Amino acid sequence: MPISDPVPHLRNLFDKAVEVADPMQSLAKYLPPKPAGRVVVIGAGKASARMAEAVEAEWGPCEGLVITRYGYARPCQGIEIVEAAHPVPDAAGERATARMLELLETLDEDVVVLALISGGASALLTAPIDGVSLAEKQAVNAGLLASGAPIDRMNTVRKHLSRVKGGQLAAAAAPAKMLALMISDVPGDDPAFIGSGPTVAENSNPDEALAILKQWNIDVPISVTQALKAGSSVIPTDDPRLSHVTNHLYAAPSQSLAAAAELAECEVRMLGDALEGEARDLAAEQAALALSLKGQGPILLLSGGELTVTRRGDGVGGPNAEYCLALAIALQGAEGIYALACDTDGVDGAAEVAGAVVTPDTLAKAKEAGVDPSKALADNDAHSFFAAIKDQVVTGPTLTNVNDFRAILVL
Repeated sequence: MPISDPVPHLRNLFDKAVEVADPMQSLAKYLPPKPAGRVVVIGAGKASARMAEAVEAEWGPCEGLVITRYGYARPCQGIEIVEAAHPVPDAAGERATARMLELLETLDEDVVVLALISGGASALLTAPIDGVSLAEKQAVNAGLLASGAPIDRMNTVRKHLSRVKGGQLAAAAAPAKMLALMISDVPGDDPAFIGSGPTVAENSNPDEALAILKQWNIDVPISVTQALKAGSSVIPTDDPRLSHVTNHLYAAPSQSLAAAAELAECEVRMLGDALEGEARDLAAEQAALALSLKGQGPILLLSGGELTVTRRGDGVGGPNAEYCLALAIALQGAEGIYALACDTDGVDGAAEVAGAVVTPDTLAKAKEAGVDPSKALADNDAHSFFAAIKDQVVTGPTLTNVNDFRAILVL
């Protein structure tokens, strides 16, 4: 079947990927009947308020506290929703995390805790270890984000600098029973790295965190180094405090990619739902593949995962926009190739923009607008580039988060 309007078609595929991961559409079937006794709902992440809303749609008003990103709150009947900063934590997140820990520490074995965890929880659950201030934790987080380190490496460091990650949130609730429902935003869907695993045991040690900081050339305050050398309080696998915890992953990138594929109206080639690496490098690789398929289409190339950007310039970048910019440069205006890359949470890097689209006219539009694509890429300023040519994808808060969505259509 011919695809007459490629850009709207790609946007429809992205919207479908987001829709199937919406907690209001997907969470209820994984929720057990509401327990008869006291139930406490907690959570953190960019999808957590929407998850709380979905819980109360099934269970009615609940007691609890959930921390989400500014602008991502949802109306709940009983669960308190607190907004805080992401991707760099702030004092609001620190205060709310302290309140959450205090609440959990009062619970006994007759209480059931429902934990709602999604991507973004790493920044929103903020409780630095002794000897490290919030400002120092913010500096480490900013350094990690600019380093190009993969998300699992970043989250390993975050765990050992925290009093809540690496199983510590669940341990604080012991001896209460806990069910954690999770939406994955990490390559490989390992629960230990979703939100830095606040309800999942941790096997790494502080020496590994120090090695990651060294490997990725991340400058940190001396207090951070000293605190890591003194040890951390992550919870090991055999800790009895986690014996009453059940972790369940109910939404993942693979489901969203599969839903998009069903709407494709053409041959689909899945390139993987857990791709990592530098955004510009993957763009060059996938551009070469797309060019090799010209004349064989229509073919849709789909991929997910979480790419990184090593910050070299001072622009407003993001892995999806940088991928699109590098892809456009590599394609050099090739006819019949269109692409879209967006973060399913609606935020690409530090910009309130989901991502961008690439068409055969991208470079021509840039020339007309007076912007240099190569310079924009060198400056990590892809968002400014696509704003200038009016090819950004802006969704606002999507209220979910199943990582990046990339689609290349070869006609």
